[in-house]
Amino acid sequence: MWRIMDKKALLHTVEWIVALAACGWLVWKMATYDDYAGLWAALRSMDTARVCALLICIALMPVNMSIEAWKWRTLMNGDASLNGENDERMSWREAHRQVYYSKLAGLITPWRLGEYPARAMLQGEWKNTLSMGAVGSVTMTIAIVMAGVIGLMASPAVFDLLGGSYLYTLLAVIIVLGLIFAFAPCALKRFAQVNHTLMLRSTVQSLVRLACWCVQLYLVLFALGATFNFQFSIFNLPVYYLLVTISPSVPIAEVGVRGAWAIAVFGTMNAALAGVLLWVINTLLPCVGWFFLRKTLKG
Repeated sequence: MWRIMDKKALLHTVEWIVALAACGWLVWKMATYDDYAGLWAALRSMDTARVCALLICIALMPVNMSIEAWKWRTLMNGDASLNGENDERMSWREAHRQVYYSKLAGLITPWRLGEYPARAMLQGEWKNTLSMGAVGSVTMTIAIVMAGVIGLMASPAVFDLLGGSYLYTLLAVIIVLGLIFAFAPCALKRFAQVNHTLMLRSTVQSLVRLACWCVQLYLVLFALGATFNFQFSIFNLPVYYLLVTISPSVPIAEVGVRGAWAIAVFGTMNAALAGVLLWVINTLLPCVGWFFLRKTLKG
């Protein structure tokens, strides 16, 4: 009993350390952002239609998180979720709790590497959780690369802008992901119930989540005054996420990376503000929401 209490107390302490550290980093990042004047000017100039677009984008944040919880629950339930069995290990409530909490942990670790260890700590099952986390990351990247390549093929202006170096990097990413998809089930077989069917289903779920991201990005760009033309097409939306994904960065520089690629892909300074605003919606709001949801999700 004493060991169980110690474990619960330790977990509770770690949760709060991660939460406070992440929130402290968020406060610092928002305090040091240097273009609030441009952001407020863009927000003040919005008409009713653009305000509604921004509100819809914000309303899609919990949908985005629910899609991730759906994908995570599918991975953690493994074969049971595919066969319709009733002995599934993870409930919807637990899947949402782990997703929201890991969002915080990802903020204070390079390349968001803390997300899946945080879920493993909550799950209490490290090998299977980390293995499924690897599958989730790979299938999300596969979805982004697939959609991004299609977008590049339909966006010759962006394709020419990138030049050879990024195209070579993209080719290497495609080859590596193909090999991982082919051999991951065999490599992870001793740690988790992974097969090609589960990976394919996770990839489809990742495509659904990417579609949600693209809709949100479109809504924010529209809210900030962007119009669709030769430089700004629907196909550029997944290209933006592709470039952000294959660009090495750490959380402390993520806002700058997103803003820079938004300007390059969409050709307008308001696109940088859109990148920042979308980061706030999909990163800051879930972290704040965790404080209000943690008691409910634990119950």
